[in-house]
Amino acid sequence: MNDKVYETDEQIVWLEKELQGFKKEYKKHEMTNEQIKQLCRNIKEAKPSDSEKRKRPGNIKLATAAAAAAIGIFIILPNTSGTIAHAMEQIPVIGELVRVITFRNYEYETDRNMADIEVPEIKPESQAGNGTLQENLDRTAAEINAEIQAITDNLIKEFETNLENEWGCQDVVVKSEVLATTPDYFTLKLICYQGAGSGYEWNYFYTIDLNTGERLKLKDIFKEGTDYITPISENIKLQMQEQMDADENIYYWLNDEIEEWNFKAITDETSFYLNEKGNVVIGFNEGDVAPMYMGTVEFEIPADALEGIRK
Repeated sequence: MNDKVYETDEQIVWLEKELQGFKKEYKKHEMTNEQIKQLCRNIKEAKPSDSEKRKRPGNIKLATAAAAAAIGIFIILPNTSGTIAHAMEQIPVIGELVRVITFRNYEYETDRNMADIEVPEIKPESQAGNGTLQENLDRTAAEINAEIQAITDNLIKEFETNLENEWGCQDVVVKSEVLATTPDYFTLKLICYQGAGSGYEWNYFYTIDLNTGERLKLKDIFKEGTDYITPISENIKLQMQEQMDADENIYYWLNDEIEEWNFKAITDETSFYLNEKGNVVIGFNEGDVAPMYMGTVEFEIPADALEGIRK
């Protein structure tokens, strides 16, 4: 049994939410094989108690009991130098505007600790005759790359600190995925995971307008002065309810007995991206709008729900 002590109000609230989620799981008459596997994984890996991770990654809660030593140890020494970059292409050139390379690989594995961190880097292609677009792309790419490197450097630093202090077991994984490659938009998704007796996954989305070279904010894709928060939020609520009605294994904090848990609305800071169809997709991290066993969730907003307010 996990001997973790829950002391703060945030930890207590999180635990109550998780118990609520597991209670609903328990009451179900039948579960699919996939749900059974997922539940087993969640029993094995208690979810993190620090809700601040949703805002700032890198605060691993380490297990107090070390795993039993396995016979034999396999180690991949980490590449700790940022200057020794692995310029391996991750995807081909996208519309001759940007491409993504793997800037750095950091790998480490023993019987108790594992890190598999791939640091992507956006590389703008040369745009002869379009100085403004080139300048904007270069600046935007540099800003995004700096943000990604800060995130991954922080995770690596914490991982190595925990190694030095021999604090239990830990897993850290960072991968990336290109979500949109249209002539108008480019979106890169950074997927982060930390596990140390408990596990937590969260995502970052980086969308670039390839017509201007600027990084998109949610408000940028709507007509000035229009209310886009309400129709997006209401459509998400509709999708949540439809999913729960169709599958008893799905549960969102929508009509929960504890009112403050329920999803009310997105904000301008809510994660989003534009998919290949140009539709808005809203993303939530583990524990944001549902129990942790639901994982990260996304909602594609149909074009007709935003008709008349999109630019």
